Amino acid sequence: MPIKVNLDIILQKHNMKSNELAEGIGITTANLSILKTGKARAIRFSTLDAICKTLDCQPADILEYVPD
Repeated sequence: MPIKVNLDIILQKHNMKSNELAEGIGITTANLSILKTGKARAIRFSTLDAICKTLDCQPADILEYVPD
């Protein structure tokens, strides 16, 4: 898939653990793990909005297009 998820990098910059983010945005750690590993087939805009608000970032900080 040509979309790379850089959530680990952003979490590291904010000294935040995955479980803290999951709890803060109201999703399970399992679903956050699926997103972080790039195995998610889609992401809700409400989830992306919550991530960006919590981490004070832009969607482009989290998602990157990498052509095949």
